[in-house]
Amino acid sequence: MNENSQNKENTVEDSDENEKWALEKFEIGRPLGKGKFGNVYLAREKKSKYIVALKVLFKSQLQKAHVEHQLRREIEIQAHLRHPHVLRLYGYFYDDTKIYLILEFAAKGELYKVLKAQPNGYFPEEQAAKYVRQLALALQYCHSKKVIHRDIKPENLLLNYSGDLKIADFGWSVHAPSSRRTTLCGTLDYLPPEMIEDKPHDENVDVWALGILCYELLCGSPPFEAESERMTYRLISRVEIRYPDHMTPGAINLISKLLRYNPKERLSLDKVLNHPWIVEMTKNIASKKC
Repeated sequence: MNENSQNKENTVEDSDENEKWALEKFEIGRPLGKGKFGNVYLAREKKSKYIVALKVLFKSQLQKAHVEHQLRREIEIQAHLRHPHVLRLYGYFYDDTKIYLILEFAAKGELYKVLKAQPNGYFPEEQAAKYVRQLALALQYCHSKKVIHRDIKPENLLLNYSGDLKIADFGWSVHAPSSRRTTLCGTLDYLPPEMIEDKPHDENVDVWALGILCYELLCGSPPFEAESERMTYRLISRVEIRYPDHMTPGAINLISKLLRYNPKERLSLDKVLNHPWIVEMTKNIASKKC
């Protein structure tokens, strides 16, 4: 199964609208990853020859963890999103014991693994800025569709064969409600003050996470990482950040404008895209779509 020779002309969507998906319509390849509730496999749709990632989830595991509603939400939300930097969910099907999600294949895998493989443990500025810009574009699109992701972190960001970023894993995401959510979710290092203090929150939680991500991509670890959860909570609620010596003033300026205690004071995504550091660091990128 050639993972790099994706046929650009057709996709799994080109099949007859009324066609029912089933496991026998796919050739299953190597495992791509293991999750809490199942596994992800490289797969090829037999008719179109299109390469996809097939996420196989065990119903019993989902029921035991009481997360069926979360999966339903993930499917509902991701299936309707269409953006170059949002991982596509082409469709799904199920049998008696499993649920199968047909996902876009991101050949270079998790951003987290690529980050950890860097010689210094962090990215050069141009590369980090490219990812921050692409994520800002994706979040701008999601927010325009009233979708808050709420679990942005390097493990939930994938890279395709060209090295472009894709937001994945919409398990914690919600359609932004008028009542503003107060559920505590997401990864502790990436949670904003309003969520750890159990206050209502809005799409600005994703803007905070963008700031945390920018810091982690440039340093190799998130800014509020500490020896205990209690200490992490304290650092987040006080917004106590230390910047390493190698970080440039432009990057520090952007991060400091994203990591504001008051959600309303955080830089808008429009302003992130026009921030001098982002503009300067991404000006040489040939790819127009990033």
